[in-house]
Amino acid sequence: MYDSDLSDEEWAIIEHHFKPKDRRGNAHKHSKKLIVDAILYVVKGGISWRLLPNDFPSWKTVYDHFSRWNKKGTWTAALAELTQLHRQKEGCEPTPSYGIIDSQSVKTQYDSEERGIDGNKKVKGHKRHIIVDILGNLLHVRVHAANISDTVAAGPILKDAVKAYPTIKAFSGDLGYRGTAENFVSEELKLTLQISEKPAAESGQFKVIPKRWLVERTIAWLGNFRRLAKDFEILVTTAENMIRIAMLKLTIANCL
Repeated sequence: MYDSDLSDEEWAIIEHHFKPKDRRGNAHKHSKKLIVDAILYVVKGGISWRLLPNDFPSWKTVYDHFSRWNKKGTWTAALAELTQLHRQKEGCEPTPSYGIIDSQSVKTQYDSEERGIDGNKKVKGHKRHIIVDILGNLLHVRVHAANISDTVAAGPILKDAVKAYPTIKAFSGDLGYRGTAENFVSEELKLTLQISEKPAAESGQFKVIPKRWLVERTIAWLGNFRRLAKDFEILVTTAENMIRIAMLKLTIANCL
């Protein structure tokens, strides 16, 4: 029906994550696929919940499911499985051994929690920290105030990534992660954070930074989802799940 909808083949891959029965009497009034398609429509189109087209269930019903799946960690579980399937399809080990970290500062539309000003980017709002594998799959995301520097914020984020994926042996980051983050990874995690330095340009030619371009590509992919153009969410956990939902749509296409 819409470009944001999942195909029947795509839905079959993740359907089991959304199937547990709800105790409410109207649990099966709407198909779970239709609910997920409505949520994807919001994320892809950048609309507010109240503007959902009438061929979807009411916005209150859709948002209710969205909220409950947020609390249950459904998006995280579904995305983790898709990441594993994509890696296996590409001939990689099911779980990653290498992670690449980067951040993006974005303006917030409302007076959201954990709001701050990124003095370097001149942005008042949130900072999105993501960690991806060598295929660009999302391994971990954390949204926090934009005024916290990358090297300070990265420690707990990298630690959470290792907790979710114990097979990770090393990370890569740009020059913004020198110092505190490097020391944390070395001393606390007993791993290595490799810093990708910008190569010297020759004759004014553009050069791709090794490894870092992979995470920058994922950030560019996420830019195709209009709900992520700004941060419209009040809660940082909701903002994180919006990113997971966008990545779910991107990753599932690579699993077929």
